[in-house]
Amino acid sequence: MFGAAGTLLNISTRAQNQGKPPRYNIDKWDEMMMKRDKQLTGHIRGQSDSVLAPPGFETSSVWTAERKAS
Repeated sequence: MFGAAGTLLNISTRAQNQGKPPRYNIDKWDEMMMKRDKQLTGHIRGQSDSVLAPPGFETSSVWTAERKAS
């Protein structure tokens, strides 16, 4: 019974991660890249090889909202 439950949990986790293993020890850089991937592809585990960014992506950066330090 425990084996079946573990297998179903593993299948469910991998299905939610597009077939990739789960991420552990996520730091700020990984969070930033996951947010970027979600903006580009619509999923935090998706990745795009397109050279051109989708429309509106160039203005959705946090850097445009921050004030410059003087």
